[in-house]
Amino acid sequence: MRVFIVAIGSHGDVLPLLATANELRQRGHTVTLAAPAPFAAMAARADLPFFALGTEEEYRRATAEPALWRPWRGAGAMFRHVSLLTEPTYRWLAENARPGESVVLASTLALGARVAQDKLGLSLATAHLMPLLVESRIDPPRLPGLPLPDIVPASLRHWLGRGADRLVIDPAALPALNRFRDTLGLPPVRRLRHWWSSPQRVLLAFPEWYAAPQADWPGHAILTGFPLADRFGDTTELDPAIADFLGAGPPPLAFTYGSAMTRSQTFFRAALRLCRHLGRRGIFLAPPHGQVPADLPAGILHAPYAPFSRLLPHCAALIHHGGVGTVAQALAAGIPQLVVPVAFDHFDEARRLRRMGAGSTLSRRRFTPSQAGAVLQRLLTDPGVARACSAAKARMAGEDGVSAACDAVEALGRAAA
Repeated sequence: MRVFIVAIGSHGDVLPLLATANELRQRGHTVTLAAPAPFAAMAARADLPFFALGTEEEYRRATAEPALWRPWRGAGAMFRHVSLLTEPTYRWLAENARPGESVVLASTLALGARVAQDKLGLSLATAHLMPLLVESRIDPPRLPGLPLPDIVPASLRHWLGRGADRLVIDPAALPALNRFRDTLGLPPVRRLRHWWSSPQRVLLAFPEWYAAPQADWPGHAILTGFPLADRFGDTTELDPAIADFLGAGPPPLAFTYGSAMTRSQTFFRAALRLCRHLGRRGIFLAPPHGQVPADLPAGILHAPYAPFSRLLPHCAALIHHGGVGTVAQALAAGIPQLVVPVAFDHFDEARRLRRMGAGSTLSRRRFTPSQAGAVLQRLLTDPGVARACSAAKARMAGEDGVSAACDAVEALGRAAA
């Protein structure tokens, strides 16, 4: 097959599709990846032809926008930047992909791929990496900025989700999308979340034990399991300094606030106080741009990046923002998690971890040494938490989300031929 893969977002959005592209290429298919410009080096390491969407400076400006990291305002900021990539994605596919000869796999925000499907008749599978992106009246996902408890009736939580679409998501995304569709002679999209999934195939990149399938989910959706893909990140091995640090004492607490977060100074300052409060070692994972306090004491290490599959099995717990890729890596390592959510799916992932008994959550306001310390002490000593983490680790060991996604793409290609 000729496969065109479009991945838009940060590391957690791009690496799973990059890993899928790599395996499809190993299976003998011709594969090209389109993603934001900063991921060119990672595609090159995977020996994948690459088409850059936007520039590195545009990506930097997008991730540095303060509104992006607000529970409600984040959607508007995100779609303003995503809209800039819709037409380049469409033009790239229009020039290179052919109906009946090509298959397209696209992430949720690759709106240009859905436009190309509507206009050109391309075979398309949409990959949703997180349960938040799948609507349900039966078990609605938890909305950012509106963390209603599960005792609130599902019908009310779903109604509020529809309101978020109408008042936040659609006004941010649809004007630019529909202006572009109009130039192609396509009708306007009325509701983004009704349209953004391919009517041919939807891949849900998480397992059913993490998010149970609901009767009102799309009938053509396939759960593939988590696509663990950190081996395609900045480096595949632990830096010697990290390996030495891990070997020099008891398992540390690991802290991260995501690869794209540029305003995590408060989080890491609180993390430093938390480590002192508990008498624990810590490893702070953050870009080298002033996010972490200077002059860290002994027992605290700052690293710009580390592959989680190599690092987390040597850590006592992971404290993080709640991105689904980070959640999956900690589940695979079998360690407890404390989520301090920011926006997007973070609140929903925290809810699912609590349901499983493998983690807990605190708001950013409550992420203090005393409150976080008490929660972590429970997570680290509760036998029930240890059992839940061990069970998740065993389940993860028996799954291969990347391979399952490749199987689904190949099946779509056979059906389209």
